[in-house]
Amino acid sequence: MSPLLTDQYYPTYLSLLEVKLNTELEKIKAREWTAENFKFATAVSVMSSSRIEGETMEVDSYLKHKVFNIEYLPYLTERPNDLYRAYEFARDHELNRDHFLKAHSIATAHLLPHRLRGEIRTGNILIMDQQTQRVQYEAANANIVNREFELFWVELDALLKLQLNTEEIFYYAALLHLVFVKIHPFNDGNGRIARLLEKWFMASKLGKNAWYIPSERYYYHHLNQYYKSLAKVGLFYEDLKYEKGMPFLLMLPNCFRI
Repeated sequence: MSPLLTDQYYPTYLSLLEVKLNTELEKIKAREWTAENFKFATAVSVMSSSRIEGETMEVDSYLKHKVFNIEYLPYLTERPNDLYRAYEFARDHELNRDHFLKAHSIATAHLLPHRLRGEIRTGNILIMDQQTQRVQYEAANANIVNREFELFWVELDALLKLQLNTEEIFYYAALLHLVFVKIHPFNDGNGRIARLLEKWFMASKLGKNAWYIPSERYYYHHLNQYYKSLAKVGLFYEDLKYEKGMPFLLMLPNCFRI
């Protein structure tokens, strides 16, 4: 069985990478780490990620809600606030399988019934494009989803133990985001938790200021590209061609160009 989080595409990725990641990270690391800075950056990340999933509240309005305590109707803020709490949990906890399942449970408090939060799905699922409402791809079949999820975590645990350079960190962060959403292990909340996972991995490797990286905002502002790049990899899980995922992998480093 071929590894999911493979380095097979890294040489091509490196040859196409145009962003000087270390230069951009110096700017991120120069930003003071404070509770208010984290709150601002995370509010933007959370609402951008939530907008991708069809939430209606504007990013600016959510910033007012989080930073200035402006009240809005609960139906507008409940699910973004759940995701915000999941980001806070991730900030304060080591990235591992158990903590990740807990983060999903937190993020879906107003999205899924209690019995489905942090639990691998038992049925098949199709992923729809939120804009066109067309089928985008078919997730891992129910009879293999547990196996694929466990394999994913075996490989991710191994990655977390490795010393990686900056370019490798961004490559693997984007790749695990891509592979995870293709597995789509939960009944719902997969997209928003995949984007959190990507950020969590970077923070694990680069330090806490990685929470300031504007990846979710970039994906939201380039949503058509985000969906098209995901679709290039294939429609059916058994026939995915991750070698076609380079446009998606290169979106993460381009987030510094927003």
